[in-house]
Amino acid sequence: MRLGNWLTADEARRFWHSPDPETLKGKRDRAILAILLGCGLRRRELADLEFSHLQQWEEHWAIVDLVGKGGHIRTVPVPEWVKATLDEWIDAADLHSGKIFRCVCRAAKCWGDGVTERVVWHVVKLYASKLGFAGLAPHDLRRSCAKLCHSAGGELEQIQFLLGHVSVQTTERYLGCKQRIRGAVNDRIGIEP
Repeated sequence: MRLGNWLTADEARRFWHSPDPETLKGKRDRAILAILLGCGLRRRELADLEFSHLQQWEEHWAIVDLVGKGGHIRTVPVPEWVKATLDEWIDAADLHSGKIFRCVCRAAKCWGDGVTERVVWHVVKLYASKLGFAGLAPHDLRRSCAKLCHSAGGELEQIQFLLGHVSVQTTERYLGCKQRIRGAVNDRIGIEP
């Protein structure tokens, strides 16, 4: 049973590239879409994201001590392309502390001390509508992240860690996969006679 929608790699690339990179709002929206697609964050997690969460670990950027659903704390690796997109927003908005994402007014100025989950929802819906991705919701970007990681050869356990799922069955549902009996993974593992 398929729950939700998934974007292909090409659709996901077109999607996060769709905001105008020349405007402050476009830079912010690109960063929002990049985080959702590249890191698999939930709307609430993105809205709560602060500068203190961004740290370098093992010579790689990560979102550290992220409090997710059910109060579970996890660390999320940040791909270089996501960090570069975030940096473009942060530099353009001249931000240095507090929440990473802020509102952008019609005069192209940053204001307030954060965004709400509703702002994230509107950003996703706006660009989904522009590209004709009917019915696409913010959580579908989380599912897409999982599916794209899996398609790129990511291990199920690592995808589970990335998304912060307690149960591997939840991760499997996100991937839309089920166990294959014919042509099973253990049919040819190199120890058969």
